[in-house]
Amino acid sequence: MRSRWRRPEVRHLKRAAVAAIVLAAALPLNVTSLEAADLTLTEIGRTLAIDPAQVSVSGVSSGGFMAHQFHVAYSASVIGAGVVAGGPYACAGERSFLSRLDPTGLFASLFICSALNPLGLFLGPPDVKQALDRVRSEAEAGCIDDPAHLARARAYLFSGANDRGVPGSVVGSLEQFYRAFTVPGAVYFEQHPVANHAMITEDFGNPCASSGPPFVNDCDFSAAAALLQQIYGPALLQPPAKATEPLRRFDQSPFFDPNDASASMHASGHVYVPAACQQGARCRLHVAFHGCLQSEDEIGDAFYGRGGYNAVAESNAIVVLYPQIKAWADSWLFQYRQNPLGCWDWWGYSGADYARKSGKQMRAVAQMIAALTGSQ
Repeated sequence: MRSRWRRPEVRHLKRAAVAAIVLAAALPLNVTSLEAADLTLTEIGRTLAIDPAQVSVSGVSSGGFMAHQFHVAYSASVIGAGVVAGGPYACAGERSFLSRLDPTGLFASLFICSALNPLGLFLGPPDVKQALDRVRSEAEAGCIDDPAHLARARAYLFSGANDRGVPGSVVGSLEQFYRAFTVPGAVYFEQHPVANHAMITEDFGNPCASSGPPFVNDCDFSAAAALLQQIYGPALLQPPAKATEPLRRFDQSPFFDPNDASASMHASGHVYVPAACQQGARCRLHVAFHGCLQSEDEIGDAFYGRGGYNAVAESNAIVVLYPQIKAWADSWLFQYRQNPLGCWDWWGYSGADYARKSGKQMRAVAQMIAALTGSQ
């Protein structure tokens, strides 16, 4: 297959497992990078000129589900999304004969939204009509933004042919979802002939078709670059440049209740600020959501430092926000209802409103964006 990123017009831009939903695995790499001294996100934001009309999101696996979920809920202020191995809004809430016996959302998430169950059975793909109906009912109740805003959205979707965890038909259902709202050309679905379930990079990680740690695969292709191009196109982005600026660590605790373990959020987050943005340029903002077992506790900076975003961000004046999740499992018996793998919540462990603007993680990330854009 000829990658769209390498079409002539853009060639210059070059893991309990079944109990909790393993949508990405640990990267057992001791990769570190220089970070600037801790600042509050508000302090960082005060030094920047970020265009609040140019905010976008993306993510891989659980982060991909979260990115789409966040995009839909905040469609009035988020212009686009990149989803690597993810499915449609409130997928884990899909109603079927068997899922009605499970109030946790795990059945649908493990059998319908993915094939990450003990038997490896896949009973999907998800019902797009159910997702569309859920979005409309949530919007009518005032729990998420009016989906009419999605008419202006741009989306990039990615699935690898060797991905058995989140089959391509799940991502295909997400494509159908977006096409129900968007204009022609606004959605691009990259179907890679070799890639497995992983964040896909140009030159970092395991072989492209491999399955297992680190679940960041070198496919000679940058999903981060391709999704940013799709979101912020159609004008071409500048070619990726070496990311030389230090990442900045910030305190996430002001954005959630640290006494509420179910929020499952880390004390720290990270943000990449390109040199031009530090010097006063008007910049865009992109939020990148890691997958399960991909927080800094598990893999250091391998996602936020080596996932491919920062090089494109540096040459295109895009600030990249990397919020972080913290694993939560304070009860061995009930951990299947918690978050032992540090996944973003797209099935309800943090509460029934997980997919709404009032959801603990949703609200936290929205407040982070507001801190950076000065719209608090």
